[in-house]
Amino acid sequence: MEEPVYDLILAALDDLSADQINRFKHKLSSLHKIGYGLTERESNADITVRIIRKFTKTHAIARTAQVFRAIELHDQAGDLDTEANARQGASSAAGTGNTGGSAAGPSSTQTEEPRRLMAKPWRTVQWDPEKREELMDFIKNYKPAMDQVCQARVLLIGTVGSGKSSFFNSISSIFQGHVTHQATSGSDSYKLTTQFRTYQVKAGRDRGPLPFIMCDTMGLERVCGSGLHMEDITSILKGHVMDRYEFNSAVPLQPDSPGYRRSPALGHRVHCLVYVLDASRFSLMPNDIVMKLATIRHKANMMGVPQLVVMTKVDEACPDVAVELKYVYRSRYIKKTVEAVGEHLGVPLSCIVPVKCYTQELDLEHSTDILLLYALQQALRLADSYYDNLSQEGDEDRE
Repeated sequence: MEEPVYDLILAALDDLSADQINRFKHKLSSLHKIGYGLTERESNADITVRIIRKFTKTHAIARTAQVFRAIELHDQAGDLDTEANARQGASSAAGTGNTGGSAAGPSSTQTEEPRRLMAKPWRTVQWDPEKREELMDFIKNYKPAMDQVCQARVLLIGTVGSGKSSFFNSISSIFQGHVTHQATSGSDSYKLTTQFRTYQVKAGRDRGPLPFIMCDTMGLERVCGSGLHMEDITSILKGHVMDRYEFNSAVPLQPDSPGYRRSPALGHRVHCLVYVLDASRFSLMPNDIVMKLATIRHKANMMGVPQLVVMTKVDEACPDVAVELKYVYRSRYIKKTVEAVGEHLGVPLSCIVPVKCYTQELDLEHSTDILLLYALQQALRLADSYYDNLSQEGDEDRE
């Protein structure tokens, strides 16, 4: 069985020194119009995926060899050229030897699947309809662990276009029984989500609200003076920001401003903070955004607010997952992305969950629902840990 294109190119890159990799990235940019700013912080695996996506599997090996030769790595280029020529010859032979239309053995996609996908999932998930109903029942019957709180308050934080509003809309769609768009979302979301919004979800049109509230905010941006102000994060976490407050990127909310809640109750505070990140673009995330996320995480930690990462657009991040969503926990690429997110943000891997949101679909899809419901269940469980910590602090104060 021939070595898959992905594994072949990745192995060649892994054999390079740090200096050679840097030279490779620069030359890849100049030869093939791939911006160095896109590859500068990418891992070898990310670069490999980028090369295959740009040139397809048919030409990726030859293009990689071309870059190697340009930076005077002739031995490595020769090895790749030999492999590329052998594949071209095998492809021609297969084409002439099957003119009768008979099966020619496994296709390249079938050949590579065992390598791109893990034999066993790296996280166990139940995909059956009974599990979907079990998750929905858990959420419907959930009750915050403190009498003073009627609904768990979950705050969504993320970059512009990461899918915060789409995540809420997708959760709402599951319980409405059809795809809905209660929160404004879309490719121009930076123009749309300028207010602080608190959303409730109903389990059907004529039923009461479910026991959680989702809070949507303006997106984070790398440019100073644009996007959500860092000081507004503190006010939101403490419960000072009222629904429909209009954010001002230049000036944070002040105690004398309209929309400021002077004496927030426990139910107004944030009980779980959810970072919504685009899995297909995390490796391209600017350092400025990474630093802002680290600042937010520090603020939340100081206030004892538990945190969850929801990775959206996993179908755009991995072609195998785009074909079959159930492959999400067998995808090596998604697993590496989850590990990278955990490393950069300092979040435990058990607090990072991949999802696919409803963006263009007209009908609900079972596998999509399962991932979304798992994410919401995890957020509510983390909210319970917030209440447990508050109760423990109260017990210690009384002693």
